[in-house]
Amino acid sequence: MNLNNADVFSQLHIDIARNSTDDFNLFHDSRKWQNINGNPFNGPITLGFQLESLIEGKIADYRRQHDEEKLLAEQGLNFSNYQFAFANAIKPNQAIEVDIKDSVFKKEPSPSLSNRIIVKADGKLALTGYKKETAEPLFLDQPDLSRVGELKIQPDRCFLSNGFFLKRKFMMTSNAKNFLCASLRDQTQYFDELQDKVIFPEMFPCALLSSALLEKALKWLHDFERNPMVYTSHKISIDRRCLSQLKSNDAVHILIKPAADCAAHDFGDLNATPLDYECYGLVNNHNALLFRALISLVPLELIRKAMA
Repeated sequence: MNLNNADVFSQLHIDIARNSTDDFNLFHDSRKWQNINGNPFNGPITLGFQLESLIEGKIADYRRQHDEEKLLAEQGLNFSNYQFAFANAIKPNQAIEVDIKDSVFKKEPSPSLSNRIIVKADGKLALTGYKKETAEPLFLDQPDLSRVGELKIQPDRCFLSNGFFLKRKFMMTSNAKNFLCASLRDQTQYFDELQDKVIFPEMFPCALLSSALLEKALKWLHDFERNPMVYTSHKISIDRRCLSQLKSNDAVHILIKPAADCAAHDFGDLNATPLDYECYGLVNNHNALLFRALISLVPLELIRKAMA
């Protein structure tokens, strides 16, 4: 790999990504990372969604270069699905290599276009997974929203009667631009005031999940220093038709609850085992489902044991 052309996140990129998504995880803080009990990373690390945004941009370039956008339209492949497993943390100033394998198009049992992804940092494996374009979402069934009511009148950061935690965020073009820059991407492909162009990238609304999960943990009085949690995997489905309708200042109602087959505990338990969360992003007055995600976390203690 040519290191002169490598992708590199600096601490400034990390700070911009944090600020644009309201992510206050101590692992990314240039000072507070030292407060984390038993932190094995010896410094701040990049955001998972920041890395996934970089991958999104590279796959979009790949689609354009291989003239695959027409295929997506012809086959009605309106859902972007990302499945990633995190193998190692990426630190500031490491050389990042994103390897996109050749596209595989299948017609059966239903049309799909997919690419395997491998990411290395300084030559060591950091992430594996794929992006797959489909006509229907790959992850999570349609949630039961019969009792959520009118979300825009519900208090922010509240627990709804059906067990979901609600976090309300807003699609700000300034934050999206900063998030793109923090992900080493060209914001002019998505936003141009002179052309009245506003196109929110796929990963930006999903990146707001970190803030929502952290605020949910705060409600449970979670101790982020004594019992830190880290991502192990993300499974995300995004409806690009819904995404294309978003405008600046639109509200995104993020709903979170432990997955049905998850261990019977939540943030706040110092003896916590791995956690899986069902997460949904809803928009407009009809609660259109923008994204759905299965987010998996694990206590840092288990990571430390695995690294020993």
